Order: sequence, then structure tokens, then C-alpha cells
Amino acid sequence: METHRRSSTNSVRSHKPARPIALEDDSTKASDALPLPLYLTNAVFFTLFFSAVYFLLCRWREKIRSSTPLHVVTFSEIVAILASVASFIYLLGFFGIDFVQSLVLRPSADVWATEDDEVESEVLLRNEDARHVPCGQALDRSIRSLQPPAPIVTAEKVFDEMPVTVMTEEDEEIIRSVVCGMTPSYSLESKLGDCKRAAAIRREALQRITGKSLSGLPLDGFDYESILGQCCEMPVGYVQIPVGIAGPLLLNGREYSVPMATTEGCLVASTNRGCKAIHLSGGATSVLLRDGMTRAPVVRFGTAKRAADLKLYLEDPENFETLACVFNRSSRFARLQSIKCAIAGKNLYLRFSCFTGDAMGMNMVSKGVQNVLDFLQTDFPDMDVIGISGNFCSDKKPAAVNWIEGRGKSVVCEAIINGDVVTKVLKTSVESLVELNMLKNLTGSAMAGALGGFNAHASNIVTAVYIATGQDPAQNVESSHCITMMEAVNGGKDLHVSVTMPSIEVGTVGGGTQLASQSACLNLLGVKGASKESPGANSILLATIVAGAVLAGELSLMSALAAGQLVKSHMKYNRSSKDVSKVSS
Repeated sequence: METHRRSSTNSVRSHKPARPIALEDDSTKASDALPLPLYLTNAVFFTLFFSAVYFLLCRWREKIRSSTPLHVVTFSEIVAILASVASFIYLLGFFGIDFVQSLVLRPSADVWATEDDEVESEVLLRNEDARHVPCGQALDRSIRSLQPPAPIVTAEKVFDEMPVTVMTEEDEEIIRSVVCGMTPSYSLESKLGDCKRAAAIRREALQRITGKSLSGLPLDGFDYESILGQCCEMPVGYVQIPVGIAGPLLLNGREYSVPMATTEGCLVASTNRGCKAIHLSGGATSVLLRDGMTRAPVVRFGTAKRAADLKLYLEDPENFETLACVFNRSSRFARLQSIKCAIAGKNLYLRFSCFTGDAMGMNMVSKGVQNVLDFLQTDFPDMDVIGISGNFCSDKKPAAVNWIEGRGKSVVCEAIINGDVVTKVLKTSVESLVELNMLKNLTGSAMAGALGGFNAHASNIVTAVYIATGQDPAQNVESSHCITMMEAVNGGKDLHVSVTMPSIEVGTVGGGTQLASQSACLNLLGVKGASKESPGANSILLATIVAGAVLAGELSLMSALAAGQLVKSHMKYNRSSKDVSKVSS
């Protein structure tokens, strides 16, 4: 597999003998200078910090109770303050002894370095000072980021026309180690201390292992540190999805330009036409009906009677306040709203619903549920927790419980479209739209046994907006639950159209919302981050915008179907005569 590549590197290595060192062998580490092993040093500082903080908190609580001024400190408190500050400085560097000493005592060679002469060693040391700063979690410096001055040009497998890649000799050693299985691919970030370099090496190793080219998948131009430990593991690049703008959408008296990330031609144009029709008719109105994220663990007892006992306990209003206090400890935003139970034999499903602020809230509600389950173990020691999610939630699956009870934000959005706008902009009639909606969205969906799918294409708009704004695309399953209603009003001259969506699951903090591109789209809508004035306001506004965009999309697609323009418009906007391969090259 590496025959062709080795031929390109032999000319470089023939000038001097090289002795590669196994990855498991460590060069001298900065932590070797400590009197104690690094893990013991870290344990000492952890213990010192938390002990000092606990001591100070206890002392300050006593002073508050006795009305003693806080600035009057004793010798023991001074010592505790100094200890907490010193240990905090150490911990702030995230096991900083190894980091600080690595800046002072720089190694003279790399883990994979060969026995170079003195001149080459000096060059290596100078280049080492210019290496990139490591990402936050890359603390294992067993692999140094040295950059030898002479790069090695390596050729890819010729049978798949992979491009020529420039790699350093050190990177070549790491790639071979990954290919042969000596170094796990997932550990590259922590060992190299450079997230982008780890992605490049992983990508090259993957191409060699599979024999397939990734030349069309971009690598540069992305902040790989921003996704480390939170958004994506083992990255080898990123996928480009174009973002279009539909609007302005006039909703509740304000205009919004709606970002939509999609590769489906005609979708943005169609939604944009719906926004125009709504705007010319005076705008749409959107109302929040419910706001509560759910999580439903499943527990098991020895008998069905014991399961029923817990069900009655949880549904007793007198116990709710106690359970809410236990639940709400998980977050300053979490507020338990209700607990609904369902029994299947001796198994009990507990559906918790809670307010989660501007976060989508899955992690928040899960932590609260865990607190309640731990609390219940005292009175119900025979309760066996099978899983913190028992699919009664229900997450990322079509479910009647979400369609009926709602999950996340439940929103209804409506507009009255003038008859002239229906004729001139939408190119159809009120009577045709009403009839088509009844036969397609209502009767047709019922004939298909649809669950929450009484609409034309709500998931199209939901998914496009979700990808653009950093939401979880998989949650479009329940978020696209929608029933579209159309009715002739004002003597049959105008059209009343509405969409009711009981489970829109969105957030403006956490997850993919913090990435640069997605954050920019949220900023365009005016919902970036958490609302400082009213917790939860930004996520609620985002949910209403999603419903408004769905309303526009439904209105335009239904009009195209009623006018017989669907095929014609898709042929115009969803087909290209260009040779994409030639354009990209």
C-alpha cells in the first residue's frame, strides 16, 4: 500500500540514517523534574483547593450569621486564601506544571526525531518556538509539534487519483503509526496538541487505509478547536452546505430574514415567495402554546402494585413541590412543570416536562431527572432504574405522545392572504387551495396513516433552518409534526391559512449554536445566545420564526401544486446543465 510513497521519501532519507522510535517510547517530560509523579501533584492541588474553599465558605457563613465583618480575617483564613489562590493558579493552567515547564525546558528532539547533527538540531529548536498553540484539551505532550525544515512530498495512491500532499517527516511517522494500528486515531488531538494537524494526519491515514481520495472534502478554513469535546469526534474535514435567505418574513409586526441551509433547489425560492405573499397581506401572527422539554425514564419493580404505588405518589399534587425542588437543583434555569406516568405491567414510565430557558434542554432535563430518581430511591429502594430514557419522551422518533402532549415549543402560526395576492403572486385561487388542502394534507395523510404529517413539506423548512442555526437536525422528526389548515374567509374572497406545530425543539445556546457559521445565522435573526432580559425569550422567538417559515413554505408549495407548476419550477431551479466535476476542477 505504501510502495509508491516510500519511493518518494527514500531520496530524502538516504542522506542520513534514521532510527524511528516507537510511539510508546516517551522523550524526557517536563513533569519528570517534579519530586512527585504528575498525577500525585495534581491530586494534592485538587485537594488543597477544594479544602481551602470549603473552609473559607464555612467561616464566612459563620461570620454572616454572627454579623462579623467579612474583611476581618484570622491567620488561618489568610493561609486558606493563599492556598486557594495558589492552587487555583495551578489548576487554571489545567495541570499547568507540565505546560509551564515545557516552555522553559524545551526538549531538543522529537519523539520520532532521528539522530541529527548539531546544525539540524539548532534549526529544529528555532522552529519549535514558532509552533502553534495547542488546543484546550491537548495536554499530553508526548508527541511534540516540531516542524523540520525540509518537507517530504508524498504521493497518494495512483489508482484513485489522489492529490499530492506535502507532509513533514515527523507527520509521515505518525501517519504510518496510525495506519499500522500503533496509534489510535481518536488520540491524535491529545497527543499532538494541535487539532487541525490531528485532522490532517487522520485524513491522510484514512486515505491510505481505504485507498479512496478525500480531495473534495475541505480541510482548511475551519476552527477544529471549537468542536473538540463537544460537537464532533475524529474530524477529517467539513461538509459545505449553501445557505440561502428567504424573506423578509413579516411575523408579529417584525421582519425577519430566514437563513436556510439546503442543497434542494427551489426550496428557498418557494419559501421566499410564501414570505412575499404573507408580507403583502399584512403579515402573520404566531403564538406560543406550550414550552417544556421532556425526558421519560423507565423503572421496574417486583410487582405491578409497587409500580402503581410510585405512580400515585408522583401524581399526588402534595408531593410535586418536593420533587420540583429536587429537580430544579440541576440548573438555575430548569423548572419542573409536570410528571405524567404510564404503566406497562410492573414497568413504570415517568414523563418529566420542564422549562429549560434558551437551551434546547435535553441535558438539563436529564440531570434533573437523575436527581429525582436518586431522591426516590430512599422511599422506593426496590425501584430498579432500567434507563434514563424509556422512549416515552419521545426523542427523534415520530410518536403520538409528542403530537398530543407536545414537546419543546408548541406553536400555532396563522395569516389571512388577500384574494388578489393569491391570484397575482401565488398564481392560483382560494377555492383551489382549500380543496387541495382538504384532499391532500387532511384526507390523503389520513389515508396514509400519517402521524403528525398533515402538511405538504414542513420538514423541508424545519431541517433547512435547523442546519443553518446549529440545531440538532435529527430532531426534525418530531419538530416537523404539523397540521396545515386552509379556509376561505371574508365571503370566500380571502384565504385563512395556519400551521399548528406541537413539538418544535430549538435552542439558542449550547451544541452547534456556538459554531461561527451557525452563530452568525442566529445573530441575523436576533436570537444569538441567551436572552438577558427574559430567560427563554430567544429560543421561543426562534420557534415562532420556524413556524412562520413553515407557513410560508406550505403556502407556496400548495399554490404550485394547485396551479400545476411544481414540475416546471423544479425543472427550472433544481436542475443544472453544468458539469459539476469540471466546474470544481
